[in-house]
Amino acid sequence: MGKKQIEILVGAFVLLGMLGLVFLALQAANLGSIGGGATYTVQARFDNIGGLKPRAPVRSAGVLVGRVKRISLDAQTFQGVVTMEIERDFQFPKDSSAKILTSGLLGDQYVGLEAGGDDASLTPGDTIAQTQSAVVLENLIGQFITGRAEGAGGAAAPPAGAGK
Repeated sequence: MGKKQIEILVGAFVLLGMLGLVFLALQAANLGSIGGGATYTVQARFDNIGGLKPRAPVRSAGVLVGRVKRISLDAQTFQGVVTMEIERDFQFPKDSSAKILTSGLLGDQYVGLEAGGDDASLTPGDTIAQTQSAVVLENLIGQFITGRAEGAGGAAAPPAGAGK
């Protein structure tokens, strides 16, 4: 093999490595599936969106069906308003529900859609009425610790007037 052929192979190898890094960066930033397909926009209101971010996946039965477009706060109800873009290939019934879920124990959050049984489908601009807010791990730990402290405190102290 000549010196020029080796240089071409090394250059091709470096180029493939760079393309692999770009692919990984797009996947890590949730930009990997930039589909040019048609979408429709729906909204859902949550009491707590946790760590949900724009461009987070919207999944149904584990299948990517869309992305979170925008997150805002409703000034009247003080609820988080999540605007989602759903691919037109996926038509969900009007009585579908939305939940904010977490990938794994400490993973990223995403919106999970569960299809309802209505005959009519969601149309662009509709609002999903049935929602379940994010479960915040810190709140669960706080409730667990508080419950343990109350249980231990109540068992250790005898009731007032019990010895009389």
